[in-house]
Order: sequence, then structure tokens, then C-alpha cells
Amino acid sequence: MVKMTFVEASREALREMMQADETVWCVGEDLGRGSVFGQYLGLQDEFGPDRVADTPISEAAIMGAAFGAAMVGTRPVVEMRFSDFALCATDELVNQIAKARFMFGGQSRAPMVIRKPIGLWRSSAAQHSQSLESWYVHIPGLVVVCPATPQDNYSMMKAAIRCDDPVVYLEHKNIWGMEGEVDTSLDIELGNAAVRRLGADVTLVSWSDTANLCVQAAEKLAGQGVDAEVIDLRSLWPWDKETVIASVRKTGRLVVAHESVAVGGFGAEVVATVVEQAGDALRGPVRRLGAPRSLVAYAPNLEDKMRVTEQMIVTAAKETMGK
Repeated sequence: MVKMTFVEASREALREMMQADETVWCVGEDLGRGSVFGQYLGLQDEFGPDRVADTPISEAAIMGAAFGAAMVGTRPVVEMRFSDFALCATDELVNQIAKARFMFGGQSRAPMVIRKPIGLWRSSAAQHSQSLESWYVHIPGLVVVCPATPQDNYSMMKAAIRCDDPVVYLEHKNIWGMEGEVDTSLDIELGNAAVRRLGADVTLVSWSDTANLCVQAAEKLAGQGVDAEVIDLRSLWPWDKETVIASVRKTGRLVVAHESVAVGGFGAEVVATVVEQAGDALRGPVRRLGAPRSLVAYAPNLEDKMRVTEQMIVTAAKETMGK
């Protein structure tokens, strides 16, 4: 086991994959200096500018060029800097990349990793703070993942690069410095959730940084006599319905929490699936936590109004138990 930060874990995974496979390369703005958060620090020195390629400021051009390179046999890792900026390349992603394998009858594929840092971060305001994972889950042809720990960012980056379909890879900006033990021999299959805490009274389902808040909330609940199970989905498409259903059948109670806007959020899909497949097992009201459908303000006190907090998760869990 090696201790790494969240950003170091994905960088090391990428470095090892580039060493092992010369078709793996990176493309985006400012990669030579490591990009905005240091995700590529030192990689251009090691692999050269042809495999860690700096580009002009044009997300559509970056995505389109990478798509072409993927169709002729390489495995590009595409850096979009902020998920908000990636919207400039939505046509390339949604209308071309996601549909390539289907429209060419399987004769061509787009094995790409599209990195889009998400989430609230230090007064970054309305154009640098969004979490848009539910948009991409809605698009057939895309794999969508949201790692929340250094271990997952290491193992899931490797799995994403190996994947033969395009993977929208969403890393939360607030946890780049999060430290944790990483087992570099551990493989994770995309689509498998992690049970981060076993419990018997209530199931907490989440992903990305909110999953970390759920773990903290579960520990607080334990001190109040509530034994919460925490499921970190990690992958939103495919997603691990079996683990969630099995947990709800055990606990009889469900809280789903995520940072993105609650309206139309993926939490609604989780709740609907549980009600359809395990509604008979529910012994309390379901609770769904997400941001209000509002724009993120620059002012910290107003930005905080958008956050799902540890205390909100604790309160929701106790409400499902009538406490």
C-alpha cells in the first residue's frame, strides 16, 4: 500500500498506463505545465509533447481531434479543465463520440477518457462549479464514473483507459488533496459500487465527494444509536443496482445524497429503481438530498446554501427512522 493524494493517484495510474501502452496519450490545454490542478505534472517531461499534447483554447477542437485519433486505434485521455467548459464540446461528445460504435455497426469504436473536474470549490461561482453527471447518464453510449477516494481514482482511471467505450470521468475539485492508502494491485470493474460502511438501520447512497460526507455522517449517526450503511456508487452508468437493492432490503430505509441539483438528478433514478424493485421492503419514508435548482454564487455564504452537508444527511437518516 502506498499513500497518495487524489490527484497523485490518477496521475500515477495514467503514467503507468502510458508506460505500458504507447497508444495511450493525453490532449488538452496547459498539460505541459501540469494543467489547472497538477493532474499531468511531469508527464510531458517523461513522455514528450507528442504524447502529452498542449492545444489552443478550443474544447470542440480538442474533443474532435481526440475522437478522430480514437477511431484510428489510439486511446486518448482528454482534459476539459472544468466540466462547465466541456459544454463547448457537447456536440462532439453526444452526437458523434457516444454514437460512433452504434452508427458504424461496431466497425469503429471511441475508446476515450474524457476528464471533467466537477463541483463546488472555493467561490468558483456559476460557471466553474457545476456537477452535471446526470446529463451524461442520460446519453446512451457513454460510461459515466465519479471516483471519490485516492484508491478509486487510481484503479478507476486504469479501468477507464482500458474501456473500449467513451468514459466521462468526473473528478471533484474539492478533493484533489485528499490522502489515502492505495493498493496498486487492486483492479476495479466499472459498474461496481463500494460498500464503504456496513450498517443495519438505514442505507445511504451517494457518489463523488458527497459519498465522503456520507461516511462522516454515518460515524456521527453511530454515536446517536443509528447504524448506517454507506454505498458509494462510484460508477453512475453502468450503476450497481444489485448492491443498492440488497442493502435496502436489509435496512428498510433509504437516503440518496448528491451535490448536483436535485431536480432531474441521478438520485431520482436511484429512488425510482428502489421503489420499483424493493418498495415492499421500505419501512420508512425515502429521503433525497441535492442542491436547489439555483445558480452558484461567488459569495461564500451564498455558495454554502447550495451544499449538501454532513448534518443534512444525519437529519435525513433520522427522519427515515422517525427520530
